[in-house]
Amino acid sequence: MKKILVIGGSNSRNSINKQLAIYTAGFIKDVKTEIIDLSNIDLPIYSVDYESEIGIPEELIALNDKFEIAQGFIVSLAEHNGSYTVVFKNVFDWLSRINGKVWRDKPMLLMSTSPGARGGQSVLETALKRFPYNGGNIIGSFSLPLFNDNFKKGKIINDELFKELQNEIKKFQKTLRN
Repeated sequence: MKKILVIGGSNSRNSINKQLAIYTAGFIKDVKTEIIDLSNIDLPIYSVDYESEIGIPEELIALNDKFEIAQGFIVSLAEHNGSYTVVFKNVFDWLSRINGKVWRDKPMLLMSTSPGARGGQSVLETALKRFPYNGGNIIGSFSLPLFNDNFKKGKIINDELFKELQNEIKKFQKTLRN
């Protein structure tokens, strides 16, 4: 059975992006999912000095191993000041030191959400441009605006947005069958 990693790009215990990523993963058929909870990853801020003096943290080597064996990724990015959260960027930077092709050219469904009307579109646009340089094979993307209005009782309640997400899921699911 294929395995996909599910990542919410925040270390908030109540991350709305983690909620969206987990919700989305629930629609993927015939795969095993593993949730990567960034709130459980304790890493020093990346620095060349730390890496040269101490090396790459064991926790990151273990996470890299998970990236290596996964067949795909569902990633929902939180937005802080129009870009990645510090925790996501730090993990991403560390992983890129092990393998510059962080995403290994494996299928990815890339998403974002926020309480605001743009739904994290700034960070999503940044990632859509950046991730292909790091092996991101982005099959689909989705932005959920106004999370607190459109996501209730564990699901998307706006029919149009739900259909849009389902279309992206179908494209992603199709690549996993190949």
